[in-house]
Amino acid sequence: MSTQGVLPETQVQAMCDRIARVYDRMNSVMTAGMHHRWRRRAADLAQVGPGSRALDVATGTGDLAIELAGRGATVVGLDFSERMLELARAKAPGIQFVHGNALELAYPDASFDAVTVGFGARNFSDLDRGLRELARVTRPGGRVVILEITSPQRPPLSWFFRLWFDRVVPALGRVAGDPDAYSYLPSSVRRFPGPRELGAKLAAAGLEDVRWVLTAGGIIAIHAGRRGQGTASP
Repeated sequence: MSTQGVLPETQVQAMCDRIARVYDRMNSVMTAGMHHRWRRRAADLAQVGPGSRALDVATGTGDLAIELAGRGATVVGLDFSERMLELARAKAPGIQFVHGNALELAYPDASFDAVTVGFGARNFSDLDRGLRELARVTRPGGRVVILEITSPQRPPLSWFFRLWFDRVVPALGRVAGDPDAYSYLPSSVRRFPGPRELGAKLAAAGLEDVRWVLTAGGIIAIHAGRRGQGTASP
């Protein structure tokens, strides 16, 4: 690890393969089941419906892709972890789940009406490049939505957040059998851009009308931006 909270892409891929079998269970434990509600809100912000095409990048076990499909969209879920994709395919056989790299999306410009990422942008080895790819494959007028954990700045929630992520989450990881993965999680959250900085990065990637909402007391940020009409590929 070259800097705290950063791992080479191959190590992140291997980590995701290792934790796939406990991923859904750990998400439910760590968020008291609220992660489904956050994904529903992200899907709402994607503004898709029947006739829409959506791409869910870093789809994991497919929960956000399933939310998008529930709104009538035709959805592709993409991830670089085959173990995660196996679980996603078993969970939702009607959705196309494909192996791919978020930094090199194998789709032409303007291929999708919406592109989403749920709890995966932290793992992009080059965030700016990944955001440009998300914008590139979104059609003019389409939406890019990113759902991510963020670090609250004000006590008492900031105190609780540090206790939970620095002590409780790694302990849960030890119980789950992968302490390294769940020690990486709080480090990756700490070094990830805050809401305002991420909003600026989305704008720099070619998105307009970038906004975000904070929920769960400021622990979760959901960003949404619109690909400008006639915007050149970033």
